[in-house]
Amino acid sequence: MIRKLGNKGMYKAISPEDAALFDLAMRDVQRRSSGASGSIPEKKKHIPPRIHPVEKTPIKVQKPSKAPALIAGNSVDLDHRTMVRLRRGQIRPESRLDLHGLTQSEAYDELKGFVQNATQAGSRCVLVITGKGRISQGGGVLRNHFPNWLNHPDFRPLILGFSEAQPRDGGSGAFYILLRRKRVRG
Repeated sequence: MIRKLGNKGMYKAISPEDAALFDLAMRDVQRRSSGASGSIPEKKKHIPPRIHPVEKTPIKVQKPSKAPALIAGNSVDLDHRTMVRLRRGQIRPESRLDLHGLTQSEAYDELKGFVQNATQAGSRCVLVITGKGRISQGGGVLRNHFPNWLNHPDFRPLILGFSEAQPRDGGSGAFYILLRRKRVRG
């Protein structure tokens, strides 16, 4: 027995057993009319779109800071000599904050309070220990977020510059921060 394969005009000889199996499988199939298009139209059910409740949360729009971004070891707010002294650890920190074991939000809040208190107390330089993290995994989470935090509008007006600490003070797992001095008006 010879059967046509598809609409391409190809034919293939098949065994009588295969032909019987094919006829058995196709016994409930009805022929389409000759004027029908090549595709079978599907009955589409109208499915209403799922509506998910939208939580309206206020979007915090931050005004762009007029001050340029801080980069570790560089500052446009400081003269070159002072920045070199900070990087070398020659400006000794007056207080320190250790952020080990804190979550990101806890560390951010601690850092914010620490910097504000140090500024109010008139401190010039402080040391913040973030930890190195696993170097193979790209470093610690706190260490990686630290520069972004210092450029946030909560911190940027209070800070002149920052730099990675010297090995005696924690090396790449700690940072020196040089604070702006509070101006006394009189």
